[in-house]
Amino acid sequence: MTQQKIVLRPHAHLFTRGILAMLALTTPVFAVLYWLTIPDGAWPLVLGIHILVVAATTLAVLAFFSTTIQLGPDGVRERGFFGRTVVVRPGTAGTVLLVHLYEGSTLDTQPQLFVTGTDGRVLIRMRGQFWALEDMERVAEELDVPITRNVESMTLTELRRRSPELLYWFERFPHVGR
Repeated sequence: MTQQKIVLRPHAHLFTRGILAMLALTTPVFAVLYWLTIPDGAWPLVLGIHILVVAATTLAVLAFFSTTIQLGPDGVRERGFFGRTVVVRPGTAGTVLLVHLYEGSTLDTQPQLFVTGTDGRVLIRMRGQFWALEDMERVAEELDVPITRNVESMTLTELRRRSPELLYWFERFPHVGR
């Protein structure tokens, strides 16, 4: 167990990509809307909607920066994107599973770490799109539970067949996400 708190954060490049995507999406749209509505005097409505979009983006930025996993003497504490906090105290983790899942129809894989409680319920899930493999390894070491590593990579369909309880509810149904 770690004596001092260590804070792990998602990949920083996700923040930059998200802001750039938001600007690329909203700037042309609002520019056209302002151009069309200023002559008619309806621009205050566009301004109100623009302010709402900026406020929603600001909330998303704050949520991104508050998403952390803390390692400390009291266990592992995850604060998720939507504010949900999960604490895995020493002795409450049942299993730790590290798998590499294929991304879509490519040969590229992303690691995923699943921490389940002694009752089999998923407590923490770390996806390679957001977390570094080194951070996943640190969490696994911190929990002091044997880590199960799948030697071969698998598809989401294979994981769904083998261990559907590890997946989010919408990932359990193959046609919902398409």
